[in-house]
Amino acid sequence: MYHTAMAKLTEDDVLHVAKLAKLTLSDEELQKFQKQLSAIVEYINQLEEIDTSKVEPTSQTTGLENVTREDEVKPDNTLSQEEALSGTDRTFNGYFVVDAILEKDKSDE
Repeated sequence: MYHTAMAKLTEDDVLHVAKLAKLTLSDEELQKFQKQLSAIVEYINQLEEIDTSKVEPTSQTTGLENVTREDEVKPDNTLSQEEALSGTDRTFNGYFVVDAILEKDKSDE
């Protein structure tokens, strides 16, 4: 039922995957991952041989459902705007002022 020959990925296959993942691999890592990825592909090939035509599709098997509660404001656990801003000197119009985290790419101009 299972293939006995292992699916063998080439070094180029592994380098392609590494490039997609933006990884730089040493020669040792390349050899290690070539073997590991080949084993993964072989396992997937084995799974493809299993007849699942009579198996109902499912997204989970536990029967659990999301449990939610109503949002509830608790005034005794709520800070006023003044209290929330009291720990900083950097405010503007009632909001925190923070340094920019994104910069415009000059090549887009």
